[in-house]
Amino acid sequence: MKHFLLFLSFCSILSCKEHSNSERTESNDVVKDSTLKEREYSVLDSKILDVDQLWEPFNQDLDQFTDTDYTRVKNLAFEKTIPEIQNAIAEAKLTYEDLVLFYLTRIKKYDRNNELSLNSVIALNPNVITEAKKLDLAKKEIDSYSIYGMPILLKDNINASGMPTTAGAVAFENNNTEDAFITKQLKANGALILGKANLSEWAYFFCNDCPSGYSAIGGQTLNPYGRKIHDTGGSSSGSGVSMAANFAVAAVGSETSGSILSPSSSNSIVGLKPTIGLLSRGGIVPISSTLDTPGPMTRSVVDNAILLQAMTGLDSEDSKAVSLKAPKTDYVSALKNLNPTEYLKGIRLGYYNNYKDTLYVTAVRELREAGAILVELERPEIDLPQFLRLLNLDMQKDLPDYITKYGSKELALKDLTEITAFNKEDSLIRMPYGQGLLYGVLADSASTEEFAAIKDTLERNGRQFFDEPIRSNNLDAVLSINNYMAGFAAVAKYPAITVPMGYKDTNEPMGLTFIAPTLSEAKLLELAYAYEVISKKRKTPADFEN
Repeated sequence: MKHFLLFLSFCSILSCKEHSNSERTESNDVVKDSTLKEREYSVLDSKILDVDQLWEPFNQDLDQFTDTDYTRVKNLAFEKTIPEIQNAIAEAKLTYEDLVLFYLTRIKKYDRNNELSLNSVIALNPNVITEAKKLDLAKKEIDSYSIYGMPILLKDNINASGMPTTAGAVAFENNNTEDAFITKQLKANGALILGKANLSEWAYFFCNDCPSGYSAIGGQTLNPYGRKIHDTGGSSSGSGVSMAANFAVAAVGSETSGSILSPSSSNSIVGLKPTIGLLSRGGIVPISSTLDTPGPMTRSVVDNAILLQAMTGLDSEDSKAVSLKAPKTDYVSALKNLNPTEYLKGIRLGYYNNYKDTLYVTAVRELREAGAILVELERPEIDLPQFLRLLNLDMQKDLPDYITKYGSKELALKDLTEITAFNKEDSLIRMPYGQGLLYGVLADSASTEEFAAIKDTLERNGRQFFDEPIRSNNLDAVLSINNYMAGFAAVAKYPAITVPMGYKDTNEPMGLTFIAPTLSEAKLLELAYAYEVISKKRKTPADFEN
């Protein structure tokens, strides 16, 4: 596992495999990485994906969508929030079909086989234009804060009918399934599933030395703020990149430890990792039933709240959801009339004195000037023993369980032993960077008692990391950078949200991350919204503005 031993040597966070090459350790030491020269990737374009086949269902409609149509829709939808788009539709300036054609045009223009290609979309819903037309005919008066008619991309480890769920792996190339629970929730609320986003294969729990954003099915996803220069973050790489480049209204990612926070901060968008169990994991290719969760990835905080609300609902077959007993919560209403400066007065936030990053220091100052009370914290000396073993031991059981319960009945490969053997049959195509982490999963073992002790220790340490400073200083949340504390939030099962914080001199995006105790999503969204309004840091990647 890349960075694993390095992070342990610093007695710092292990954010499993979801730290990108350019991210910092949790100490004052830095993982050195040249982000100023072009990266060398062993594999760039997919050797599996048939681009002509991808576009075949849409060519006729796209031929009729003129440059004039594109410009008209762009003026109403590009970098706009869901409420802004819904208002344009309510005023008959725009249709849901227009919106779908606009995003398809952008994906076709920028995503594959050209000098600006990002490789962020791995599949498209062949029926999405027909579905959009039906919503246009059926719509009545729609709340401007509704997900109705909004084209959404799903990370390709989330089941959706009409498209295979591959997790980026050739072994799952024909994994045609029913909808995941959250996909059903989105459709029930009127969302349009536009397609699937590329990801780091097997949610980045696959190879020791592969770059984030690579999968055998989808190829190498690239960062629009610096193609082949800046890391995409992982594993929800395609979800993050597609949002930065305006390829959909919103996207769904998943996180075990950092996989939403990392690509969101790396691509200057808003990403929320919810409390474990708030959103169903049913029908999502797993790493760890202990830590996995889906979550919303958007260009704005208000859209994040809208998408989160549209995915919520009790999945009686998800044990974490059942035990969490999350109350039904309106995540959107509080944002509608929130006055950031009034809201922030008296809010207490902790920040870490070992983070000397200029953008972080500026964010702390901006929040203080807006009325928040900023409390300086020392980083607790706590580690996360046997984090990797937790993931290994969970995946041993959870992946076969997914295949049996949610996978295609036609899947020939039923467990990791068969999958790793299959990959070795054509290693250049199926595993060009190896599959070292899967071998580690197969090699691990523990008694029931030992496994329970590993989980108990990790959760206790994770909560201790946050709880003591939060309680003793009466804090509403703590402030981090990117996914630096993702591992602790993961094992504590605490939610976290990251918001664009600005850009380094190299144009590399950075995110300000808010972390708070269980079921603090409403509070985190309010804090993130207030910071977003007072800071206004997000900018569109320059090469993708047209």
